[in-house]
Amino acid sequence: MGGSPRIAGLRVVMSWPTDSQFAPQPPPRGRARVRLAGLAGVSLVFGGLVAMLVAVLVQQHAPAPAPSAAGHIGPTSAKGPALRQSVPVSVTIPAIGVQSRLLHLGRNQDGTMAVPNLNTSAQEAAWYEYSVTPGQIGTSVIEGHVDSYQGPAVFFRLGALRPGNDIKVTLADGITAVFRVTGVREYAKAEYPANTIYAQANYAALRLITCGGDFDSATGHYLSSVVVYASLVSPARR
Repeated sequence: MGGSPRIAGLRVVMSWPTDSQFAPQPPPRGRARVRLAGLAGVSLVFGGLVAMLVAVLVQQHAPAPAPSAAGHIGPTSAKGPALRQSVPVSVTIPAIGVQSRLLHLGRNQDGTMAVPNLNTSAQEAAWYEYSVTPGQIGTSVIEGHVDSYQGPAVFFRLGALRPGNDIKVTLADGITAVFRVTGVREYAKAEYPANTIYAQANYAALRLITCGGDFDSATGHYLSSVVVYASLVSPARR
């Protein structure tokens, strides 16, 4: 029957118990048979309802950026503040309830950007270590999964951010870099503007990236990407 079905990008595995205690038993006789058959029918109906409820709960769709959230790619004012180089250790986004330590990832052997392990690190974001550290002049990149085999992942609600929301990145030197969102956009992967997203800025820029749009079960990938544009507004010591 092909691969296991997926709901909203999540793999749904269906299996039946094989333990001997669940082996078919001889059918009961007489009234007991009718009584047990009725109970079995109720159980099947109840089980079906529970399965449907679970399916509905699992079938969550990540928020898509609103057209009004497109905003600006960069800050509206001139060059802002900047920080010295210091590797990031965690990220906090109060508006969408994100608080995650930051992995440090580079590139895969084929040159593509490495992503957190879907089985062990779906709830953790990662800083792309070939970008500048957050707060330096240039473009810093943080990525994370939108969902996993178990449910929503660290950046599930990234598309719900709006211009004006804050992103706080704690650095190894004790500084918390505060970035302000300037725009949130969704791009079809076939039209992904890599030169715009990864281009080195002349201010302290931050990009947050995750998957978005529809899930293509044939390829096992989402068809779009959600990108949050932000710029440094202030550093604050812990």
